[in-house]
Amino acid sequence: MTVSQALRAAADRLLATSDTARLDAELLMAHALGCSRTDLLLRHMQAETPATFAGLVERRLTHEPVAYITGSAEFYGLDLAVTPDVLIPRGDTETLIEAAREAFAGRMAPQRILDLGTGSGALLLAALSLWPAAEGIGLERSPGALAVAQANGVRHAPTARFLKGNWTVPGWADDLGQFDLVLSNPPYVEDAAELDPSVRAHEPASALFSGPEGLDDYRILIPRLPGLLSPDGIAIVEIGWTQADAVSALAQAAGMSARVHLDLAARKRAVEMAIITNIPLGKGPAGH
Repeated sequence: MTVSQALRAAADRLLATSDTARLDAELLMAHALGCSRTDLLLRHMQAETPATFAGLVERRLTHEPVAYITGSAEFYGLDLAVTPDVLIPRGDTETLIEAAREAFAGRMAPQRILDLGTGSGALLLAALSLWPAAEGIGLERSPGALAVAQANGVRHAPTARFLKGNWTVPGWADDLGQFDLVLSNPPYVEDAAELDPSVRAHEPASALFSGPEGLDDYRILIPRLPGLLSPDGIAIVEIGWTQADAVSALAQAAGMSARVHLDLAARKRAVEMAIITNIPLGKGPAGH
């Protein structure tokens, strides 16, 4: 069977488990061939189908995410290694990087950047791709995720440091110092939330769930942010689209202003925070 024929057959089968069946089939085929998706479409459509392709499709039919099958995902133009130890980086999370880029436009670039709950290292490495001279630190409690982040750091930002740390343990921030930019995509899914099987069954629960309202980690993390910020520093955290008011209230209770940023689908996706006496932020949602 040619690659073209195998792709059509696989896409038909994957319709039962995926909203992106054809794309999934193409990514799996490119992985089986050891080439890029573009190269697949331009040069390999009439080639013989690799023997390994069928097994990859079978894995996807069990709802296993494509990124875990191929071992990689793209984020902000970076090709990142991913394993089931880490949350798969998503395009929505790039909202935080765009918010940071906007915040530092026309002012001194951040000199120190902290990524709390770094996972694959996606946020920190994307930020360092914009500000390569900055010192970057990623904090992660999972040993498996920490290993993934360190491997990605070697590829994309060799000077970045990835440290084991857990914000639920007293004293976790004592020796970190202050930062011009703090980024975080903490767990924020409600414990009882209905999720796609590819997420609930395969992605790490510790990176997803945060109590009945999805706010438990924010309640721990946000009060500590003022102590981590330099005088002109900002913190940007990802949120679920219904959580803007609750997270903004936590920021204000901690003495910080809060500005909501929208993702490309016009959903509330991030909250930018700064100590009120230092940086007055604009009011209302900000789109990109």
